[in-house]
Amino acid sequence: MQSEVQALIARSNRLGADPTTTNYAGGNTSAKGVDTDPVTGGPVELLWVKGSGGDLGTLTPAGLAALRLDRLRSLVEVYPGIDREDEMVAAFDYCLHGRGGAAPSIDTAMHGLVDAAHVDHLHPDAGIAIAAAVDGPELTKEIFGDRVSWVPWRRPGFQLGLDIAAVARANPQAIGVILGGHGITAWGATSDECERNSLEIIRSAQAYLDQRGAAEPLGPVVSGYEPLPTDERRRRAAALFPVLRGLASTDRPQVGHFTDSDVVLDFVAREKHPALAALGTSCPDHFLRTKVRPMVLDLPLTAPIEDVTARLTELHASYRDDYRAYYERHAGPDSPPMRGADPAVVLVPGVGMFSFGANKQTARVAGEFYVNAINVMRGAESVSTYAPIDEAEKFRIEYWALEEAKLQRMPKPKALATRIAFVTGGGSGIGRAIAHRLAAEGACVVVADRDAEAAAAVAAEIGTTDVAVAVAADVSDGDAVASALREAVLAFGGVDLVVNNAGLSLSKSLLETTEADWDIQHDVMAKGSFLVSREAARVMLAQGMGGDLVYISSKNSLFAGPNNVAYGAAKADQAHQVRLLAAELGGHGIRVNGVNPDGVVRGSGIFAGGWGAQRAAVYGVPEEKLGEFYAQRTLLKREVLPEHVANAVFVLTGGELSHTTGMHIPVDAGVAAAFLR
Repeated sequence: MQSEVQALIARSNRLGADPTTTNYAGGNTSAKGVDTDPVTGGPVELLWVKGSGGDLGTLTPAGLAALRLDRLRSLVEVYPGIDREDEMVAAFDYCLHGRGGAAPSIDTAMHGLVDAAHVDHLHPDAGIAIAAAVDGPELTKEIFGDRVSWVPWRRPGFQLGLDIAAVARANPQAIGVILGGHGITAWGATSDECERNSLEIIRSAQAYLDQRGAAEPLGPVVSGYEPLPTDERRRRAAALFPVLRGLASTDRPQVGHFTDSDVVLDFVAREKHPALAALGTSCPDHFLRTKVRPMVLDLPLTAPIEDVTARLTELHASYRDDYRAYYERHAGPDSPPMRGADPAVVLVPGVGMFSFGANKQTARVAGEFYVNAINVMRGAESVSTYAPIDEAEKFRIEYWALEEAKLQRMPKPKALATRIAFVTGGGSGIGRAIAHRLAAEGACVVVADRDAEAAAAVAAEIGTTDVAVAVAADVSDGDAVASALREAVLAFGGVDLVVNNAGLSLSKSLLETTEADWDIQHDVMAKGSFLVSREAARVMLAQGMGGDLVYISSKNSLFAGPNNVAYGAAKADQAHQVRLLAAELGGHGIRVNGVNPDGVVRGSGIFAGGWGAQRAAVYGVPEEKLGEFYAQRTLLKREVLPEHVANAVFVLTGGELSHTTGMHIPVDAGVAAAFLR
């Protein structure tokens, strides 16, 4: 048993590592074997199959469903027919062997009913190109002879499993099938044989496309639709992305992903791309992620950005009308409610593809799936005519009751889900704590810091690039700030939550404070906050989704302490920016608030950089005792840590204070002299 499962996992991981072989979380693999029944002590035949929603590339034993094969195959005798085949999914639960493991997927029947020890069901680009060609059955015969059979389109489910099993029995020489409009299924007596057969089908299909396919199956390049140079393309993408994200978030907020790969840029430059895009994708895994079709900009790259923005707004309105009409054409009394009419994929000639989802991973995967769909269209058109399954069938998949049930089982989103945060000074101390807290609450986080290595380290601590990225940013440099915000936009689609945290301090008396001392502190904190807020506000206004600006000011913006003129004045500037911008941006739904910390010694980059020693000297205490000293002068007698400041930022932005703007929250353990008056 253990060896069969290990071989299955290894095979799955290899197949899932290649996106042209199968998509993320798409396809499934299985193995049959004998284990010991813990009740009887006798042998029991089992099926191990990838569970619902799992990913082949990262599959582990915990992602498998284990079912008793005798019980699974007995379901054939009680199968109520295709009109009620969805009921069979619930019946799989009564075939499970033991506790734990993954939930059985809709494709479980395919694996259990085929009389082979190992089965692979995959969605390779080359295989779907044949499956989605208008003469797919003939191409299958020409390419594979009698080694691979054709199975006409049928929605995934119990009946499809019966169909494939029947074809396999009738064609004992066959190693697998092409599933019309869908993908491939292969089998073998051993895990290695099954994998070889899967790869033989995929490679044979690809070789046929390469050898027989037309040189330019998508038509010639349209003048004015060629890819822009890289730098210009990315600048234009950064300008359009917030607009597109705002449009795509009409029904519910979305996170974005940008793709300007050669495959995408070539597709949107070609003559046939509007007609092919309008036909929609074919494989169920594709259009479940990408919707039935993308939104396509119909202007050349020479069009002014204002004209492009206006046209995108018009196209979005038309897209929503068309999607609503699609839903109404096919919805029945028992159909789930319409989930939203905004596009999941937007194609822009010369620039690339913008994809959207409830989180970064979902948005990224939607883009990856559309790249697969482009490969399918190109392959089918190179040897035949692309002919995806019809619209009614797509609707049946998209609004499948089983798919709706899966969506309803998803956990409730976290408080900051879909929000994109930009944290300056995020490479250490308070900024690092804020970045971690916002990410823990569901935000995508851009960690901005003058120290690029420190920013990268914090982003890596948080997780993958689906949740956090790092950008180098000297906030006192307007060009650097603009560049950093562009990178943030390209990473996630926009910006919703900005934390002006970058700072430094020099503790000197008035007579010892130089112009350079004054300038650097005002450049980083006063000017830097202004530059970051200005660039972020431009993005937020383009999105039209509101937003939050949070200033990490200081108790010193209110309290007049000794030897602190430059730092205190810069912090007072920041504090008043909060009030000024709250008044100016409130009409756009942008809230501006501040946090006034004090005495954050442990983990603080400012204190570690010399400020701690300087302040300790002012107060006549050892530097290592400075935190304790600050705590003892407070009303609560408690030391303030970076995490306490991060907590305040979350409270301001997490939704409970939705009607609060222009406010400063003290996080100083109680300093009476700094009370707001």
